[in-house]
Amino acid sequence: MNRMQLTFATAIVLFLAFGLGWLAHWLLQRFTRVAGGDVSEMDHLAQSLHEAEEARDQAILYLEAREAELLGQLSSTDAELRAAMEGLRDARAESEGLKAYIEQLQARKG
Repeated sequence: MNRMQLTFATAIVLFLAFGLGWLAHWLLQRFTRVAGGDVSEMDHLAQSLHEAEEARDQAILYLEAREAELLGQLSSTDAELRAAMEGLRDARAESEGLKAYIEQLQARKG
């Protein structure tokens, strides 16, 4: 193989490599191109996602407010229950004291 044949062989190989690269680039562009309808659909999906996130944030805020309100009611009810139990305990103690007093009076009479 002389120098001229080597040059032509190299030129052909380089031309084939360039052609394959160009073909690969063209195919890649052809298959990855986004259609106009797809862009509008993606915009619509992005808008829907944004609205859903806003609704979620509002729901979280509502739930946090509701939870705080219910915890306040629970602590209030718990305090009322403790006060009622203390009152009941005092009433029982007073009742036991009155029973003992009545029994003492009956024992003295009898």
